[in-house]
Amino acid sequence: MSSEELLYILALQHIPNLGDTTAKKLIGHFGTAKNVLKQRKQNLLKIDGIGAYRLSGFFDVAHLKAAEEELKFIEKNNIKTLYFKDSDYPDKLKHCIDGPVLLFQRGNINLNNQKIISVVGTRKITQSGVAFCEKFIEELSPLNPIIVSGFAYGVDITAHKAAVANRLQNIGCLAHGLNQIYPKVHQKYVSSVEENGGFFTDFWSSDDFDRNNFLKRNRIIAGLSEATVVIESAEKGGSLVTADIANSYNREVFAVPGRPADKFSKGCNNLIKSQKAHLLNSAADLIYMLNWKPEEAIKPVQKQMFVELDAEENNILDFLQKEGKAQLDSIALNCNFPSYKAAGILINMELKGVVRPLPGKLFELI
Repeated sequence: MSSEELLYILALQHIPNLGDTTAKKLIGHFGTAKNVLKQRKQNLLKIDGIGAYRLSGFFDVAHLKAAEEELKFIEKNNIKTLYFKDSDYPDKLKHCIDGPVLLFQRGNINLNNQKIISVVGTRKITQSGVAFCEKFIEELSPLNPIIVSGFAYGVDITAHKAAVANRLQNIGCLAHGLNQIYPKVHQKYVSSVEENGGFFTDFWSSDDFDRNNFLKRNRIIAGLSEATVVIESAEKGGSLVTADIANSYNREVFAVPGRPADKFSKGCNNLIKSQKAHLLNSAADLIYMLNWKPEEAIKPVQKQMFVELDAEENNILDFLQKEGKAQLDSIALNCNFPSYKAAGILINMELKGVVRPLPGKLFELI
């Protein structure tokens, strides 16, 4: 894509009252974003669904000026752009009427593998939720699926870390531009995700951070994948919105059941009860429903016995083997590391699938 073409696509994307669905309709009629922006008002009004509201501010030169600034950011940071008419645009997202006109990408994403699932759920994941998510992704690993999630707290980051630990490509869909990472504490996981996967967003670097962005982002999570899995959810939550979107796209939805009294099982139980999701007890359920060659996947996954650890990691491993679980400060003190260094080592061990964090800055061996 030429810089000029990208500039006009960005300018079209910047028009506030247009939206992706209408923008794609206009591009389909006039051929290119540049042709759309060069049209007279009367020509645009002839298109079904285009009225005065849609064209409010349409001819403002500010859109091209803003596009020029965003183009500088894209080129300076080597950000890949995926246009909805191009062959490298995610295939499943092409079939979503409200899919983004333009996606921005960081990392090493390869979507040739068609086994793509989204894993979502509460930001306040329980320990049983963590254990289920880790086991579920480990059981899927022989089929080498791509794991998609939102890189947020809770289920999202658990899914990303489990994918990294099992050497699976994973994609984080962000609710902001590629000039930042939210939450900031997850910055430490960025490089491991980008080594085998990366990040998608349709937000600009200049966009304000807003909670409503998360709801808009959810259509990308649902649209990229063949199926959406809800691990844990309260009665209301963003993951239920993602499940609804996935249903509207005629994609499969799965939910993990729980006890009726458990707060973070109510959303999943309601999805199953209302027949908006298949009941999911293990990876075998998803594999069967999606016809993912079950004979390959029902083989028990043997945990990797020989993980390569350096001397510092082995020091912590030996200590945790004696203690079972310990707080960060205790690990640092007994292993003769500053707390900040112990935290960094534990992150690496976590990504290798050796330890897991617990509430209260506790860590235990997996």
